Amino acid sequence: MLVEVPADHPLRDAAPRGGEERALTSVPAGETYEELEEAPRLWHVTLSVSGAEAPLGEVRRALEQLAHDTPFLMTSRYAGDHAEIRYWEEARDLHDAAAVALRLWGEHRRSAGLPPWEIVGLEVVDRVTYRQRMAEGYGPRPATPVGVHPF
Repeated sequence: MLVEVPADHPLRDAAPRGGEERALTSVPAGETYEELEEAPRLWHVTLSVSGAEAPLGEVRRALEQLAHDTPFLMTSRYAGDHAEIRYWEEARDLHDAAAVALRLWGEHRRSAGLPPWEIVGLEVVDRVTYRQRMAEGYGPRPATPVGVHPF
């Protein structure tokens, strides 16, 4: 598409690209320099919960509802008195990822119908550590594919 530049336009007689070279000029920095916020990173979270025996069907249904409510869930395993939830969390640092994980069970207890169990374990590792563990053959390999499965 050709565009005609009006005769009074300041760039009408400018040198074409690839023509004369111009010296680069720098723009002075402002008086203050602000660090850019660290970009979010991926963290692998394993949350373990435990409590009084509950009917397996209810536990499964509740974990399926939790997975539906929070699409970031990777996999869940359960029994009548405990469950383990593994997923990836995007967060600025480990503290933020852990804080979100520690709120997960309580914040969704009512909406998903989760058993009144308590958090008994939490592991949060960065993606590099998780991959390194898998490559070296140690660490908690996913025992089942994505979804909700019995132990």
